[in-house]
Amino acid sequence: MSKKHLENADMEMALSRVDGRVKVMGAAKYTAEIQLEELTYGVLVESTIGNGVITSLDTKKAEWAPGVIAVISHLNTPGVPEYKLQNQDVIQKQLRVFDSPNVYYNGQPIAIVIADTFERATYAATLVKATYSKQQADSNLEANLSRAIVPKKAKSDPKGYTTDFVRGKAQAFKDAEFQVNEEYIQPSEAHHPMELHSIIANWEAPDKLTLVDKTQGSQQTAASIAKSFQLPVENVKVLSTYVGGAFGSALRVWPHEIIAVLAAKKVQKPVKLVLHRNQMSYMVGYRPHTLQKVAIGASKDGKIIGLSHSSYGKTSMYEEFTENVLIMSRMMYDIPNVDTKYRIVPLNVSTPAPMRGPGEATGSFALECALDELSYKLKMDPIALRLANYASEDPDKKMPWSSNYLKECYELGAEKIGWNKRKALPDSTQDGEWKIGYGVATGTFGAFRGGASAKATFKPDGSLLLQSAIADIGPGTATSMTAIASLNLGIPAEKISFQLGNSTFPKAPMQGGSNTVATVGSAIVATCDSLKVELAKRAAKQKPEWKNAVAKNIKIAGSQLLNTDDPSSKVEIASLFKEDNLNEIVIKGDAAPGEESKKYSFYSFSVHFIEAHVHELTGVVKIKNAVSVIDCGTVVSPKTARSQSMGGIVGGIGMALMEEVVLDDRTGRTVTASFGDYHVPVQADIPQMDMMFVNEKDPYLNPMGSKGLGEIVIIGVAPAVANAVYNATGKRVRELPITPDKLI
Repeated sequence: MSKKHLENADMEMALSRVDGRVKVMGAAKYTAEIQLEELTYGVLVESTIGNGVITSLDTKKAEWAPGVIAVISHLNTPGVPEYKLQNQDVIQKQLRVFDSPNVYYNGQPIAIVIADTFERATYAATLVKATYSKQQADSNLEANLSRAIVPKKAKSDPKGYTTDFVRGKAQAFKDAEFQVNEEYIQPSEAHHPMELHSIIANWEAPDKLTLVDKTQGSQQTAASIAKSFQLPVENVKVLSTYVGGAFGSALRVWPHEIIAVLAAKKVQKPVKLVLHRNQMSYMVGYRPHTLQKVAIGASKDGKIIGLSHSSYGKTSMYEEFTENVLIMSRMMYDIPNVDTKYRIVPLNVSTPAPMRGPGEATGSFALECALDELSYKLKMDPIALRLANYASEDPDKKMPWSSNYLKECYELGAEKIGWNKRKALPDSTQDGEWKIGYGVATGTFGAFRGGASAKATFKPDGSLLLQSAIADIGPGTATSMTAIASLNLGIPAEKISFQLGNSTFPKAPMQGGSNTVATVGSAIVATCDSLKVELAKRAAKQKPEWKNAVAKNIKIAGSQLLNTDDPSSKVEIASLFKEDNLNEIVIKGDAAPGEESKKYSFYSFSVHFIEAHVHELTGVVKIKNAVSVIDCGTVVSPKTARSQSMGGIVGGIGMALMEEVVLDDRTGRTVTASFGDYHVPVQADIPQMDMMFVNEKDPYLNPMGSKGLGEIVIIGVAPAVANAVYNATGKRVRELPITPDKLI
């Protein structure tokens, strides 16, 4: 294999984060740090039961407390205008805040206290007393599987991944000589980004609203809020310049955001509302508790004959949440007979949300563990089993891949991790008191591209300002966009600025679903090309040979504009501004996908290798080495791509070994709502990590040749850990997290 791929050392000299300095110096201001004149503070009051009706709400003591401006509940809410519309289809299927005395889950916001300081609001919130008419609260998934339903989405989208599906023959695994038929359980997990969810709502006029908000999409939030409060969308401005992580928790407008807007409307002053860490467990979504059943059958040579995969996930009583748990089983491997079934169970819990690798991360745990189990029954190497069922085209869509370098991923990763040291017999390698094992698993996620726009402001000194409404939740969006513009134009990165997170900027999607680089990056390319064409037009006034210059041949070299097709035709950039006495040239570019998706199947792929050490006496698992090999097309920003991959491994380790949201099913209350109880990986849990990228261009998705990266860095990590633990110990754990008690 030619050395086109990238390894750790290749990425060290790449462009560093362009916003790294302001972040580490504390100069980057996040939502909760913003201060406005006459700012007030809101604190939520939560329900203490899981199901029932509020029969009385005593707010008098809170209202009389020092500094309190107002207490708002269903008794005196200004009301959300959208709730009053007769057409019920218009209303989002979400919790209607303060619209009734009904309680659907423990911790539901039932009131907000607004005061002149945060401390006073916090104290006054403890003085609000509610009494209830309690009803039976059901929060346990496995105890309520009989209540499972087919989601409405399946009925409205018959070809979607939540619809019952059969390719070939259902239950064909039963015809195979070698079979695996097991259940796999994924507990709920909280997103817990570093930055708490927060919002500042400020009504600048009766019909004009400005929000500073933690969101993954400023324009989408503006549109949602405008719809809820029946405002012209152009009258709602949303700012989210810096977002301290989200993992999918900020992909939608949550009840606390609606409440903040209501509160600001009521008190006629800006209101800041910041959730506390416990509320992050149940007010802004979570990966849903999911039970999966996988049955797989193969012939002696490892060819899979049939795969049956069903999934049961929890959702709230008032809203149906679905995700693509079953998509990998339909498209990942060349299997002639596949049947899938997806169900959701309404419970007295808040609504789940997409969490990094939404659906696929959960589905890969069951599928990739089942494949590993099958490999042992066949006495076949797990990589060889996957290669024996490699799909040369998408078996679900019956279309060719736009690009697929999975075979290269297996080859590169196996060499890097030292796969040849793996013993086929479990529990056969030991170093002192530590058992050693190796595991592998595959990940995939759709490679998407949408429509976006960007604005460029070019100055006579050769500096460039780019603007887009896209958010950045941490992957380094400004860095990748700067890298794309720098490569396209020839301008040094230090002369390029990229501004984002403002709903008034040019159109961009939400940052989610691994489509930012493909979508906004394409708009940056289009904008840069338009800028080059504009500069060439101006240059043609000085030198006629510039009339026929094409964008791909135009570069900015220092203070000059250069046509690589005719190097002698250089012109000074500053001279292009003088004729019209301009201080700047402003260009807007648009980009959207074409008909590619009708011809090719677009996916990114990953393969994760894990070396796990398990202490024979205590059952403690230590991940000693991790290798991720990624097929995400051309890597436009190697250093930030490497950081994303590191984050995926860390998140996958948390998913596999420690993370679990636990509810007290007697009350529906979240038990593990703090970092004292909800465990995430810390420095001591992080192994040696090698990130590798195949770095082969995808020829069809976008001008950069890149594919999505954000999701596949975690999809497959948890099953790779589980498979490594089995190889080390001979104990198969099918219910995450893999804690010591399950191994002793």
